[in-house]
Amino acid sequence: MNIKDLTKAITDFCTERDWDQFHTNKDMAIALVTESAELCDLFRFKTPEQCQNLLESATSRVKVEDEVADILYWVLRFAERNQINLQKALESKMKKNAEKYPADKVRGSNLKYNES
Repeated sequence: MNIKDLTKAITDFCTERDWDQFHTNKDMAIALVTESAELCDLFRFKTPEQCQNLLESATSRVKVEDEVADILYWVLRFAERNQINLQKALESKMKKNAEKYPADKVRGSNLKYNES
């Protein structure tokens, strides 16, 4: 499935349940943050080894995948409801990032563009 197909599946799912009325921009943004926090919670207070083990264990990996899928769901839903072309938005953002973070100046560094 591509982004268009995924978006249509989500739209159809929500339409069948009459959920558009609940998917305001505020509520979708909150849902996106909530799902992102649930992903973070899976890794909270874990060592790097324990985090890697989460992804290597079939049981816990499913939990991680479910949270990532929930995040994608809300990104796609928000974009669809607000006529945001995700491909164009990402291409535009990556261009801005390339200007902020020229590879020859930031390679191997984790500093923000405004930090020395």
